[in-house]
Amino acid sequence: MDPIDTRPAALAGTWYSANSQQLRSEVADYIQSASVPEFSGEIVALIAPHAGHRYSGPVAGYAFSAIQGNSYDTIAVVSPYHRPHAQALLTSAHDSYETPLGQIPIDKQSQKALNQWLQKNDAGTLEPIRRDNEHAIEIELPFLQAALDVPFRLLPVMIANASPETADALGSALAATLQDQRSLLVASTDLSHFYPEQKANQLDRAMLNAIASFKPNEVVHVHQSGEGQACGLLPVLAVMTAARALGATQAHIFHYATSGATSGDYSRVVGYGAGAFTRPRENKH
Repeated sequence: MDPIDTRPAALAGTWYSANSQQLRSEVADYIQSASVPEFSGEIVALIAPHAGHRYSGPVAGYAFSAIQGNSYDTIAVVSPYHRPHAQALLTSAHDSYETPLGQIPIDKQSQKALNQWLQKNDAGTLEPIRRDNEHAIEIELPFLQAALDVPFRLLPVMIANASPETADALGSALAATLQDQRSLLVASTDLSHFYPEQKANQLDRAMLNAIASFKPNEVVHVHQSGEGQACGLLPVLAVMTAARALGATQAHIFHYATSGATSGDYSRVVGYGAGAFTRPRENKH
């Protein structure tokens, strides 16, 4: 049997522990320590940060605690691509992702369907890439592996240089691709970068309030006006659009903190937020 074509764990040993037992213990602690506020509805999508676990893990735990024990067929993780690239929308050319907690198969069928929708609607092409070092998808995977009871397939999407219109089209494509599956979307984003704590709090609250409004135009306005920042602005917009198309009606912000909370350095911080988009639960009685 041929070996599985796997994207190796590029961050293990640097951004998080390379030891499987230690990693599982640390991620489980982040999840168990999170006290998620009460919310109504069924989670369609999460918002989670993507820094090294020691910095953003305590906040990310709030997002993944909210889905603990759930099961999904496919999970689409949508992230920024932190390097220049000629194509706007990227995905993995491998068959699986690897972390110290095991391999996660890529949903090739959904990958193909997503690309076909984009091309049919003149919204671009999903470009497969190999052996990338993009951290913003990989950093979420151990949380998903630790939080969920059963294995799942991954639909990885990275957004390079693109416009809000491209993000909106991607959101529509994701909804069309996932509508008949037990699915979850994850928008991978940090907030403001390298401001003093007080300024970061101001910028980040503005962005989180815009996300909580569940209005893509408000999120774009806050970003373009400089009132707030999110390095994963386009993933947030794409996931928000997809969640709305999949029936979500509410946004919830579970937790916010900066890197200063764990590093002790409040002079140049990065902001982290965790939240979810939910739809009304079906009445099965």
